[in-house]
Amino acid sequence: MHGAGNDFIVLNGIDQDLSGILPEQWQRLAHRQFGIGADQILLVEKSTCSDADFRYRIFNADGGEVEQCGNGSRCFVRFVQDQGLSNKNPLRVQVAHTILTLRSHPDGQVEVNMGAPIFEHSQIPFDAKGLSSLQEFHETLFALPLKKPAPHDSWIGALSMGNPHAVQVVGDINSAPVLEEGPSIESHIAFPKRVNAAFMQILNRNEIQLRVYERGAGETLACGTGACAAVVSGIRRGLLHSPVQVRTRGGDLTIAWEGIINDIIQPVIMTGPAVTVFEGETTI
Repeated sequence: MHGAGNDFIVLNGIDQDLSGILPEQWQRLAHRQFGIGADQILLVEKSTCSDADFRYRIFNADGGEVEQCGNGSRCFVRFVQDQGLSNKNPLRVQVAHTILTLRSHPDGQVEVNMGAPIFEHSQIPFDAKGLSSLQEFHETLFALPLKKPAPHDSWIGALSMGNPHAVQVVGDINSAPVLEEGPSIESHIAFPKRVNAAFMQILNRNEIQLRVYERGAGETLACGTGACAAVVSGIRRGLLHSPVQVRTRGGDLTIAWEGIINDIIQPVIMTGPAVTVFEGETTI
C-alpha cells in the first residue's frame, strides 16, 4: 500500500501469529531487490486495551520498531476495511504511546487525528545542552553542528508527533541538502533515539513543499508525521496559517492545527490518500 508515495507492506497479524519475526527478516521483506520492498512494514494486531479497535506496530526498513507513522495510519484504515476486519467508521487504533482516531471519507481520503504535538524536550527526546538557540515568534530554533557536506550549523525546530522530528526551512526544496544533511541530523547526538529530518519550503501561508529524511528508511516520497511536524513548526514560527497544503514528492496532504487554546495543545488533523497497490503471499 502507499500513502502519497510513502509505501508499506501491511500484514494481518490477527489471523496469524507474526510476533516472532526477527529484525533481519523485516529487513529482507523491506528490501527492494531481495524482498517485497517498502519504506515501513505495518503489522495489524488485536488491541491490548479496551478503548481501541485494533493495535498496529511499525517497523522501518532497517528492521527497527518505531512509535508512529502518519501515512501508515491511513493505509491501516483502508486495510482493515478492505480485508473485512471492521466496518466501523471512525476507528480507534492503538500505537506505541497513544490511541489515534481515524475516519474514512467517501472520496477515498482518510482523516487522522494525530494527537497533540509534544514540545517537552525530555519527551521528544531532545538534548539541547550546549546548542545555540534563537526565538522566532513562539518557536525556539536550535543550531545543530553538522560536519557534512561541510562544517556548518543547521537551524531546526524540535518536536514530537509520537516520534521525533527536526524541522528546518529551506529556500529551494529541489536543491535542499536532504541526502547530505539528512543522515547527520538523523543520528545527531542531540537526539538519543535518532530523528526524522524535515526540509520545508514555504510557498505561501497555506502551502508548503516538503522533503523528509526518515530515521531507518532514508528519504521517502512522503512522511505523514513529518508533514504534521513541519506545519506545527511553521505555525509556531509565524510563517503558516492552518489549514496547510503539504506538497510532497509522492502527493499532497492537508494538515490542520489550531495551536494552543486556553493552555491546551490542540490535536493535529491530517487528511490524505491511502491506496492498495497489490496483494500477495510470502513465506518467512
